[in-house]
Amino acid sequence: MLNSFRQSMAWLHTWFGLVLGFVLMAAFFFGALSVFDREIDRWSNPATRFEPQPMPSYDKVLRPAFERMQPTKDAVDAMRPRVNGDMPQRFDTVVSWSAYTTHRDPVLALYAGYEVPNAKDPEEAIWAYGTIDPRDGRVLSNDQLKIGSEFFYPMHYSLTLDWKNLGFWIVGFSALVMLAALVSGVVMHRKIFREFFTFRPDKARLRSVLDLHNLTGVVALPFHFFFAFTGLVIFAGTYYFPVGHTQLHDLHELHAQIEANETGLPHERAGVAAGLASVDDMVAQAQRRWQAKDKAGDVGFLVLQHVGDANGYVSVYRAGTDRIALVGDGIHFKASTGELIREDPPASAVGRVSEFLTGLHLQHFRHWLLRWLYVLGGLAGAVCIATGFVFFVEKRKRQHAQQGSQGARIVDALAVTTATGMVLAALGILVANRLLPETLPGRGDFERYAFWGTWALAFVHAGLRSAPVAQGRANPAWREQCWAIAMLAVGAVALNWITTGDHLLKTLTAGYWPVAGVDLFLLFGATVAAVTARKLTKNAAIAQPRIDTEPAHV
Repeated sequence: MLNSFRQSMAWLHTWFGLVLGFVLMAAFFFGALSVFDREIDRWSNPATRFEPQPMPSYDKVLRPAFERMQPTKDAVDAMRPRVNGDMPQRFDTVVSWSAYTTHRDPVLALYAGYEVPNAKDPEEAIWAYGTIDPRDGRVLSNDQLKIGSEFFYPMHYSLTLDWKNLGFWIVGFSALVMLAALVSGVVMHRKIFREFFTFRPDKARLRSVLDLHNLTGVVALPFHFFFAFTGLVIFAGTYYFPVGHTQLHDLHELHAQIEANETGLPHERAGVAAGLASVDDMVAQAQRRWQAKDKAGDVGFLVLQHVGDANGYVSVYRAGTDRIALVGDGIHFKASTGELIREDPPASAVGRVSEFLTGLHLQHFRHWLLRWLYVLGGLAGAVCIATGFVFFVEKRKRQHAQQGSQGARIVDALAVTTATGMVLAALGILVANRLLPETLPGRGDFERYAFWGTWALAFVHAGLRSAPVAQGRANPAWREQCWAIAMLAVGAVALNWITTGDHLLKTLTAGYWPVAGVDLFLLFGATVAAVTARKLTKNAAIAQPRIDTEPAHV
């Protein structure tokens, strides 16, 4: 079977792609949606539909909000097994307060870490999280799930499987295998340049599907390779090989102490109470220093470390939206006096490469055209994998039917679930978001249930309707789920209008693109799904002729 190197690469490409393509489909699709995660947040949380705001005043807005924060009961219960003795009723010793925003965020994310008395690991803190309206400090409900940034985005890199970081490992392993599949794909295609321009939709179905598979794979090949590689690099030290906090824990702690001595940023509390100078003045000074170097002065991240202690300091980080590289340009001040401690020096050559690669992957920059290219690249990856599934099934289903094998039927049912079923699940959570009462306790959990429930129904439907595949015919679940996608997408747009009054004419006239853009994308998706469903319906009764020359790589 494997008489040549190219045939070996074909085997590797086919079976690696088949086994792990289901995970990669989710990574590509939700990665594409995550490019506009903040915009999806605005659509799903009507209370946040206002213009992006700068970092607000610490004295007027942030400090009162921080002082109100405490860990939730769930966080306390999760921490309890790691503490010797009882947990306190209130946590008073603040490890850090921090606030984060982007140029696309109207709301402000707050993080508060507290020391835990008698913790088995003295360095482990307990955390509280919150979201506020930066205009007045009003607290926004945590039951309002940020579907874009808190669900679709984690689906991209962890499948939201948090137990033992299982999702990170599954996606990471799939990305590693994807690199092998990309290399093997290049080896297989001797006429790769020609395939860049080849798509014959009027040819036999098998040939047109293969053309689309090759086209989407070749056109976006650099994109796919780069993002698989940088994704692995970004998470390597945190999740895949966290040797700094495991095998090299003692050395890591020593490095932290040495770094604290060299930078003047204390690693631990002094145990001596101290006041806090004007943080607003520190922020203003940091902005003046950035402007003196012709850098944009937007504050993206504000951190108060060792709050209320003599070793406390304030770090102000620039948003850095004027460049691709993820550059913080941090400036640090002594908390008690406002005295400048340190301004982060320019990164080394290796550091600049790391900042550029990380920034290019995480895309925090202000470049809308490049963002849309990211979306197209992610969707191209999803189409490439989906057409690979279809080609695998179409090429084998007649042979499997003759042999009485159920292999093609199983793969086809999984392909339907992964392709159209995944889209249905994404639409299901958006529809549930508009149907569930705003004040429903645990509302975010019910939205997640809607997502997984819709996906499970799509899986059951795909399996029940896949019997024709075992007879060498097409699975009607493809066209039926395409019709369902069209209806749910239009329904989501209509429900947004009914529940909020923000119809397309209103949002387009006002120029509020976060909501208008999501609605337009949903309607575009509905159109594509409807056209596809009609095409599949017309072809349902037509026999699929086999191509004369079988492709060399399968």
